[in-house]
Amino acid sequence: MPGEELTELPPGLDLLWGRRGQGKRGPRPGLSADAIVDAAIRLADAEGLEGVSMARVAAELGFTTMSLYRHVASKEELLQLMWNASALSSDNVTFEGGSWRPRLRMWAEVQREVVDRHPWITQMPMAAPPVSPKSMQFVELGLATLDGTGLPDTAKLGIIGLLSSYTLSEARMAHDAIRAAKEQAARDQSVAGGGESAPRWTFDALLRELVDEKTYPRLYRIAWTSPGGAEGDGAAAEYQQFMFGIDCILDGVQALIDRMQAQSSS
Repeated sequence: MPGEELTELPPGLDLLWGRRGQGKRGPRPGLSADAIVDAAIRLADAEGLEGVSMARVAAELGFTTMSLYRHVASKEELLQLMWNASALSSDNVTFEGGSWRPRLRMWAEVQREVVDRHPWITQMPMAAPPVSPKSMQFVELGLATLDGTGLPDTAKLGIIGLLSSYTLSEARMAHDAIRAAKEQAARDQSVAGGGESAPRWTFDALLRELVDEKTYPRLYRIAWTSPGGAEGDGAAAEYQQFMFGIDCILDGVQALIDRMQAQSSS
């Protein structure tokens, strides 16, 4: 309400939402929170979240570590700022389609694209849902795709949360596999000429190695009938499987809409 004193937000969120007062020490000229966040994201994109520290970011910018603390209070606060900066602004994206389903499907695809562009997002702490301004804007866009479905707002928010959790989980597994493959390739290179390198196991290959037909008849059938080539391997297959999961979730949303409409008309 106008005239009411604003509630103090946790560190990091107060800066993101413009509620932090000016500190006693003035900011270092030529340095800004935006520049710090941009440098941290560059490091994270190149090396993962483990490559980000206040000291590394300071060195990247040519300042002392203490200079950064005049703009960003801690690494935890820096992570919040990075999360917000990585999210798409609501001004940059629209979701088109004749019904809620293609719009919400596109919303999920865009979220996955953002995570693929910044894989370090999957390494972020997930103790609570992100409540930075851009994250909230993106959630608002997701909720808007469900306008006209007749679903209650709590159900809409639950659907958005389910899609987000699924997207982050699938992206994390995909990028962990990529990181593991790179580490294995580096080990292979280090022992080149000095012996045999360890085999590179795929899930299908492990099934074929470990699963016998009598004990695991269903897994055996999957192992020996899964498609090969471009459709069965690599990033394209992983993304295809990811979208299969999204469509299964959307099938469930449609069933929920149908059930609620039937209840309201009976």
